[in-house]
Amino acid sequence: MINKMSGRVAYAVLSFGGFLGLGQKFFPVPWSQLRYEPGKEGYVTSITEGQLSGAPDYDAGRSWDDADWRDRIDRFYGMDPDLTRTGGSI
Repeated sequence: MINKMSGRVAYAVLSFGGFLGLGQKFFPVPWSQLRYEPGKEGYVTSITEGQLSGAPDYDAGRSWDDADWRDRIDRFYGMDPDLTRTGGSI
């Protein structure tokens, strides 16, 4: 998810669970919680499966313009919502 005003990546959306695309859940994770590992040619995180299962998830009816929901995500991951808001809504 990209911040519309700053153009910076704010969240990655991870899919988790389900089978063959059914029952899958989507979890926005603050971009700062990921790090790129060249040896794996991808991003990794220290977030555990247990943590993710309790994280705020995303559904198609949710608006990214809901600042309270975005703040809840940031607080869940130990981020300061005021510091992650750089230039408006996502």
